[in-house]
Amino acid sequence: MKNLEVIGDSKAIITNQPGIHEKLESLVLKHLAHPSKKPVQEHTLKAFEQVNERVQQHIGNVIFDSCCGVGQSTRLLAKMHPDALVIGIDKSAHRINRNDSELVVNTGTQEVDNYILARADLNDFYRLAVEAQWPVAQHFILYPNPWPKAKHIQRRWHGSAVFPEILKLGSTLILRSNWRLYLEEFQFAAALVGKEGEITSVDDKQALTPFEAKYKASGQECWQLLIN
Repeated sequence: MKNLEVIGDSKAIITNQPGIHEKLESLVLKHLAHPSKKPVQEHTLKAFEQVNERVQQHIGNVIFDSCCGVGQSTRLLAKMHPDALVIGIDKSAHRINRNDSELVVNTGTQEVDNYILARADLNDFYRLAVEAQWPVAQHFILYPNPWPKAKHIQRRWHGSAVFPEILKLGSTLILRSNWRLYLEEFQFAAALVGKEGEITSVDDKQALTPFEAKYKASGQECWQLLIN
């Protein structure tokens, strides 16, 4: 079965799941009972130490931007919240190191400097940030890889071993996707630990990420889950 079909310039998600994954509850409960003890990778530890130095020097709120890609969302969030320190983390060095002057100009973020972009494995970085008790006011996860095949449930953030740490990082979590079922599953998983969330349609005029812009240009609806 193909997982994607073309709609305009973008792709709509097709899944072989009829609804919330049947094993999600048991997975979440297992991860809550048995916290991850995976060794932290060296490159992630070094990245954390560098970013942590800036966090400790900052007076005020921290905003965390997971899977930030080329950093468009990180820059825009920094522009929107000039008193906050915005931290963008992505696993790809190529995306993080991409110097796209056109992107910066188009988003009007030439003078913005209250942000950091770093390459790291979030499965490790989340645990380090929670342990360090960072003052994260908002945590954004914008358009993560959906892994729509049912057999890949543990590759989705809510099915992963680090899910408990994700919920501990920050007082507000904002998750966006063009696949509503992803948000419904995350909402279901969060409710198992007493975290309530609301799903709404995204109607921002300024797209936070290139993916968001592409999905909207293709006529797809984008959704947001807000958890306080």
